[in-house]
Amino acid sequence: MHSKTLGWALLAPTLILLFFFGVVPFIYVLFVSFHQWNPFAVNPDMIFNWAENYRRVVFDAQFLASLGVTVAFVFFAVVSELIIGYALAQAFMRDFPGKAFFRTIHTLPLIMAPIIVGSIWKLMTTPSIGILPNILDDWFGFNLNIGQSALQAFTVTVIMDIWHWTPLVTLSLIAALVSLPPDPFEQAQIDGANKRQIFWHITLPMIRPAIIATVFIRLMDALRTVDEVLMLTGGGPGSATRYLGVHIFKEVFPRTNYGYGSAISVVVLYLTIVACWLLYVSLIAPRNTKKG
Repeated sequence: MHSKTLGWALLAPTLILLFFFGVVPFIYVLFVSFHQWNPFAVNPDMIFNWAENYRRVVFDAQFLASLGVTVAFVFFAVVSELIIGYALAQAFMRDFPGKAFFRTIHTLPLIMAPIIVGSIWKLMTTPSIGILPNILDDWFGFNLNIGQSALQAFTVTVIMDIWHWTPLVTLSLIAALVSLPPDPFEQAQIDGANKRQIFWHITLPMIRPAIIATVFIRLMDALRTVDEVLMLTGGGPGSATRYLGVHIFKEVFPRTNYGYGSAISVVVLYLTIVACWLLYVSLIAPRNTKKG
């Protein structure tokens, strides 16, 4: 069999699955987004309303508020995960007592389903029974109540996301650090470079592709956060943690507004693609141009 034919034959099962579980659902959501549709109404028929749902998205104050808090959430969560993940990756590159144990404990959050993570943090932050409110009150006199304070609720959701997904960043960066050749570092030490110079001029440029790939993954995941936040805060108090994923969920399920919810989903997908494209253009494309 020809090599190209063999390659397409091996890719065919994956491409078929991607088509039926990725392309087809997207086409259906795009179709629904141009209709007014409540399948549980007395008259469940779809009513074609052109781009009315998209016009509504643009002028929807609640959607714009959700977009604002989501951008803030993504920024603080992803940047923190990148910094902490790199620090932990460097720590795990060294030998110390109990290293295997700590690496195992560190990766445990990754195997937990998001809804379980939200439930755990809900129990930990409930004022009457949670360990965090009790510790903060006894030790620092700080009253933690995410059901009443918008800032506290936002901060706790960011910390929860960091706790859940930093291990993914750590593992990605460990793989990148392990693959680095030792020669540039040895030469830099011979030339008298300090640790800061080695980091900025050797380590960071060499692991840059891994960092960018990790940021892409975390950016896309953070933009569609739903389960953890729904379990922890339900999107409240008020709209403090009503991130885009939560906003779409509440439009589609409690309000059964499938057409408008589908339009928001398409807009969020577009914004995610634009954000990733901007990162690519600003961080990757210039390097490829210089190499060319």
